[in-house]
Amino acid sequence: MFGWKQGTGTHRRRRRRDEGEGMSDGHPVYRQQRNADEERAARRDAAVRAAVEQGLLGPGSPLVGLLDVTGIRQAAARLRQAFADVTAPGTPVLHAFAVKATPLVPVLRLLAEEGIGAEVASPGELALARAAGVPAEATVLDSPAKTTAELREALALGIAVNADNPQELARLDALVGSSVPRSPLGIRVNPQVGGGSIEALSTATATSKFGVALRDEGAREWVVKAFLDRPWLTRLHAHTGSQGIPLPRLAQGIAETYRLAEEINERAGRRQIDTLDIGGGLPVNFAGEETVPTYAAYARLLAETVPGLFDGRYGLVTEFGRSLLAKQGTLLTRVEYTKTAGGRPVAVTHAGVQVATRTVYAPQSWPLRLAAYDAEGRPKPGPEAVQDIAGPACFAGDLLAEARSLALLEPGDVVAALDTGAYYFAHHYAYNSLPRPAVYGYLPDGRGGIAFATVREAQTVEEIVTEAGAAHATALTSLKLP
Repeated sequence: MFGWKQGTGTHRRRRRRDEGEGMSDGHPVYRQQRNADEERAARRDAAVRAAVEQGLLGPGSPLVGLLDVTGIRQAAARLRQAFADVTAPGTPVLHAFAVKATPLVPVLRLLAEEGIGAEVASPGELALARAAGVPAEATVLDSPAKTTAELREALALGIAVNADNPQELARLDALVGSSVPRSPLGIRVNPQVGGGSIEALSTATATSKFGVALRDEGAREWVVKAFLDRPWLTRLHAHTGSQGIPLPRLAQGIAETYRLAEEINERAGRRQIDTLDIGGGLPVNFAGEETVPTYAAYARLLAETVPGLFDGRYGLVTEFGRSLLAKQGTLLTRVEYTKTAGGRPVAVTHAGVQVATRTVYAPQSWPLRLAAYDAEGRPKPGPEAVQDIAGPACFAGDLLAEARSLALLEPGDVVAALDTGAYYFAHHYAYNSLPRPAVYGYLPDGRGGIAFATVREAQTVEEIVTEAGAAHATALTSLKLP
């Protein structure tokens, strides 16, 4: 079903055309992506109306998340094809989805059927991947705080592990002993090439908490010696960052990692490092419908920047997350009330900090596109008005958008927060004990309608009470001093 996908496309030296930045609007590859984006928008409009008609969104369920199954499949196919087009035939390539982006078992199962594995960073994420049926050989464990128990489990299952630091490597030494590990093992390095526009997502800065900082005094030589002393270390991993990181900087981080691998193999006198894990990090266009940058453009840039990466000497692992799922998801919320404050219209909805935490607390870094629909789920016509779109939480800053131009909203209308398939409705923040929303996947039913499937049921009030310790209600009042 998946595992290591072989490069099936023409070798990169015969592909110095087509994909990439700078294509004209009339180029076939550009037109294909543009058409896919337009079709995705049309499917979304149909799904919004169907969600209202079928009662998935209504007075009793005023907030839901939707996932475009067709869009997810297409994104996975584009990723696989982009790298197949630049790698030498027979090159082992594993695309491992960063589970943290959308930690939902049905999503992981769907991606698995599309040939995408799982990159996990906690026992919970590993459990989700296993529940989805992702096999060990298509799973990679990355985390800066792995416990000995986590490492032991990964080694027992044969899951790939990237050690984050010297102390973790010492734990692996003790666990591996004199045996030959089932798991592919490597070291994560920080190439320290700099950050991007969002500091919190820049993982290759001088002081990043991730990996071995290569430019620190003595660090590079320590990494080299660590490999030379351990024949079972066969991988090198780096991840420069994600949203807000320019593509040339991502490529620069990978180039630094590639040069280190070449140095280690030369000093070892053999191809000890056989796989490079280049992370993910492709940013998402949150400003419009267009999917830019594309996987094809990024793969082409890597082929131009680090030609040896794709010549067949190294297997490859990628760890994309946001770029696979963001544009395939939509948050839908009903407008409960409207009012004015300071002369500005305010629409009060049920989508706020609990589902759009980053947008509410850092709106400059994480603005969302919004779309207005009427009470029947149809795109709302009429002149636009500058208005605030507020959430339900009890603090003034709980806003999906401030001073946004949309058709003037009324009670019962629907607001869609677009491009929210990653890091939004699957990452609940229980402010005011607000419930987790239901999530549905959708697909055209072939008869002009939309079919839905439940991905996750809405959290009930009873479940909130249980989670808040109801079974231990008297624990503190019954606690007595000796």
